[in-house]
Amino acid sequence: MLTRSNTTAATGPAGLAGATVPGLFAEQVARSPSAPALTFLGTTLTYRELDQAADQLAWRLAGHGIGRGDVVALLLQRSAEAVIAVAAVLKTGAAYLPIDPALPDARITLMIDDAMPVAALTTTGLRPRLSGHQLPLIAVDDPTLRCSPSYPLDHPRPDDIAYIIYTSGTTGTPKGVAISHHNITQLLTAPTAFTPAAGQTLTHCHSYGFDVSVWEIWSALLHGARLLVVPETITGSPTELHRLLTTEHVNVVIQTPSAFSALLRAAEVPQHQPSPRLQLDAVIFGGEACPPALVDRCRTTGQLLINQYGPSETTMYVAHASLRPGAGVVPIGSPVPGAALFVLDAGLRPVPVGVAGELYVAGPGWVMGMCAGVG
Repeated sequence: MLTRSNTTAATGPAGLAGATVPGLFAEQVARSPSAPALTFLGTTLTYRELDQAADQLAWRLAGHGIGRGDVVALLLQRSAEAVIAVAAVLKTGAAYLPIDPALPDARITLMIDDAMPVAALTTTGLRPRLSGHQLPLIAVDDPTLRCSPSYPLDHPRPDDIAYIIYTSGTTGTPKGVAISHHNITQLLTAPTAFTPAAGQTLTHCHSYGFDVSVWEIWSALLHGARLLVVPETITGSPTELHRLLTTEHVNVVIQTPSAFSALLRAAEVPQHQPSPRLQLDAVIFGGEACPPALVDRCRTTGQLLINQYGPSETTMYVAHASLRPGAGVVPIGSPVPGAALFVLDAGLRPVPVGVAGELYVAGPGWVMGMCAGVG
């Protein structure tokens, strides 16, 4: 009885087994080649155009001998070129190492020394940040980047690493978390609390150094939706972000509760001209505890409200909950399909309901492993 009451396991079917991100993306391109896939600064690429741009860069990487088992660093700000770079690296069979340009040089050096990338994708403007490292540097904004398919692509396998993301964890020392293609695809193809639909528009607001960006990019591009890449200058201004969301008819956002609260406050500030209301189908919260008062503020808006929970080691999120205004404390929810949650004591024994313990997670989202680390 204690074990049954303590353990929470998903009963629904898990996501696809044996799939890779480039494989599922190719299927989506074939289904909707002319549909809008990505918008940045007023320019939109169709699924076919995005795929072709990623192929061009992937062939360039293959020309440098990059393939399965390699790691490629990405020092890029949020942009269309950055999304193309992510897709291109995955097409070669390599894994990408996202490096936020806002990080100090010492942190960048630690990550590069730890993950040992064989090359780096960046821009001409950011290139000097990597000049002290013995890495081939490829500028994604280089006009000579286009090349013919002279090099075969070494397509990934489901168990190959897709990306390495660094988290400080509980020790304060950055650790590289290695996530496989299967980790990603099993979640994004499973029947979770929310799945984007073709024709919807989702925002991409987060740094590539946070795994929320993985959900933003591939939940859109593997389901036929349009990904709106939000410039760095706009994410820091709730007023400008609100204006962009209404102008671009965004349907789905994933935000921290504090960021979404700021967005709601910006919508309430009187403007010289009436501002259109947000027309959101779904709001997804993550990254921090969600206060009940925020859920209650959404009482009259009618959109689906989802809370997601999970550390980087569980691949984006491992639990989810549909939220109702007036329901009180916001739960982390139930495990995603294929996963299970346990609350155990220091001896790894289940604790009774209402007794404090530590949360343990099991399931197909658990990471491939950790980088060795430094020191």
